[in-house]
Amino acid sequence: MIIRQRENWFKMLFVWKGSVLPAILPRLGLLLLISIGVVFVQGRLFEYKIPLNPAAFTLLGVALAIFLGFRNNASYERFWEGRKLWGSLLIDTRSLTRQALTMTGLPANSPEVLSFVRLLIAFTYALKHQLRQSDPFLDFQRLLPHELVQKLEKARFKPILLLKEMGVWVQAGKEAGRIDSITQAAIDHNLNQLSGIVGGCERIVSTPIPYTYNVLLHRTVYLYCFLLPFGLVDSIGWMTPIMVVFVGYTFMALESIVTEIEEPFGTEPNDLALNAISQTIEASLLEMAGQEVPKALKPKKKFILD
Repeated sequence: MIIRQRENWFKMLFVWKGSVLPAILPRLGLLLLISIGVVFVQGRLFEYKIPLNPAAFTLLGVALAIFLGFRNNASYERFWEGRKLWGSLLIDTRSLTRQALTMTGLPANSPEVLSFVRLLIAFTYALKHQLRQSDPFLDFQRLLPHELVQKLEKARFKPILLLKEMGVWVQAGKEAGRIDSITQAAIDHNLNQLSGIVGGCERIVSTPIPYTYNVLLHRTVYLYCFLLPFGLVDSIGWMTPIMVVFVGYTFMALESIVTEIEEPFGTEPNDLALNAISQTIEASLLEMAGQEVPKALKPKKKFILD
């Protein structure tokens, strides 16, 4: 995801990175060529005059804008739900770290507490990699014991297995007398919250917006844009290519944006910054545990793309 400092109105006209313009530029170029060709032949196709006028496109444009608005709301709802789930992940991991540091009777720098903190950090990266279908083992190797890394290698749901390991840690503390029943219940509640976050993210990934909506919107947008020159050529003449490309940019760009944010856990420029959030969680938990925070975990100032 790209996070930029707010630019003034003039610079915003020329923003390239983070815009969907690079993705749709070839389509706009094709639309421009078609519009110029329609103007050149004066709206005729094989000597037959295409009887279209702006009124029909006005009605269709209103319906298309309403449908695009519905599609945008549905996609943004998925995007925002994903962001809330990862915000809850930050809160719950901090709560669990605080409980491990203050409610177990162990020193903050003890190996037992640090192992639990590293399990939480590994859980965060495991969830990120599961959602992005990427390889988590570089992160596992620097955070976890070799035996646990081997155990995770064949696991399908790695975050859930790490939740189990955290539950085993809590149970071991209970048996050793470091954790009483009330503390165990409090920690278990937060572990359940983590399980709910995993389930919520999996729900978003496994339940996309029905494919027929995408097909209908895509076809309607492109048919509208490629027929628009025939409706405008008689009224505005050589201004047709300019107006058609402008209208086409509006509709095609919005369709491209909602397609990106429909799957919020991907790696496209407007998806959620899962790398940055994961690094923030790691830095926060390490700082709580009194450990040195690596420089690599400090956020970038200009913009973030991950």
